[in-house]
Amino acid sequence: MSTAQRQIVWSVCFSFLTAIIVSAVFINVFPLSNWSELWDRHFMDIPIVIFIPVFSIALGVLIGAVSGFFWRRQLLSVDHSLHQLEEGRQAEIKIKPSITEVQTIASRIEKIGKQMSEQAKLSQRLATEKVEDQESRIQEIIEQERNRLARELHDSVSQQLFAASMMMSAINETKQFSEDNREAKQLKMVEEMIHQSQLEMRALLLHLRPVALKNKSLQEGIEELLLELSMKVTMDIKWKVEAFPLDKGVEDHLFRILQESVSNTLRHAKAGKLDVLLIKRDDLVIMRVVDDGIGFEVDDETKAGSYGMQNMHERALEVGGTLKVISMKNKGTRLEVKVPVVRNGDGTSD
Repeated sequence: MSTAQRQIVWSVCFSFLTAIIVSAVFINVFPLSNWSELWDRHFMDIPIVIFIPVFSIALGVLIGAVSGFFWRRQLLSVDHSLHQLEEGRQAEIKIKPSITEVQTIASRIEKIGKQMSEQAKLSQRLATEKVEDQESRIQEIIEQERNRLARELHDSVSQQLFAASMMMSAINETKQFSEDNREAKQLKMVEEMIHQSQLEMRALLLHLRPVALKNKSLQEGIEELLLELSMKVTMDIKWKVEAFPLDKGVEDHLFRILQESVSNTLRHAKAGKLDVLLIKRDDLVIMRVVDDGIGFEVDDETKAGSYGMQNMHERALEVGGTLKVISMKNKGTRLEVKVPVVRNGDGTSD
């Protein structure tokens, strides 16, 4: 039952009860000689026994509607402020409450909104300082180790897979098999498995190499990553990346979330299409990754863990953002990150 409906019901009940009590008192003070007088006496050509309950109900409906509309506006104002807090924005009270208690709630919501904004600003600043401090000391070591691992995998496993693929292709082309030959089907299956292993190895090598953005912007890093990926794997990859300035710490976290998401798509999704979007709308940075793969159960903690959800959620929270994942079996997965843009002390925006 809505607020307006509840107020109408209460007002009707109160008005009707008041009418009964007043009528009883009046009859007690001025006794009737005959109860039929209630029907014989009229007010505005309406018998008094009908006029009193009808008038009380109508008055209750009117008062309840006005009261319900008033309280509905007060509560909607509070709900709007809470919704802004949920979206990570600064709470704004559009309609100033006229009730003291609601004014107290509104002021506390506004205070909480300012605290959340300050915490998001502090989290982003700390993330930036952390990235800048650690990047200068450990970036070279991590890059060398990842490059060494990628080089060894490329020189050993990747080359062996390539040689095996060539050999299987040659065998299938030179040997003559009938269409229903069991050996031919098995060899073809082995060739397809080797080809799939090559694709997964290329995706793994691609995931190992881009360690960080270095001196590139987030937009440049995304375009370079997706362009190189589109040349390595047989997948329809499209992207829309808008150019706008961002804080270094936020860029680094968003780029690593994208890396993790793309890596999961290549290794698990079996997708044929991949769409990446990076835009800025009002005071929010939105990054969206969509594929048409096999999907997974979001509520399944084991499966979600294998997709690196926990790591991506933590990175989004570190910069004061939110991460939402929508996935359906055999209908693909949609990952969306929203990060609020806050002002630094120097006047620049993250």
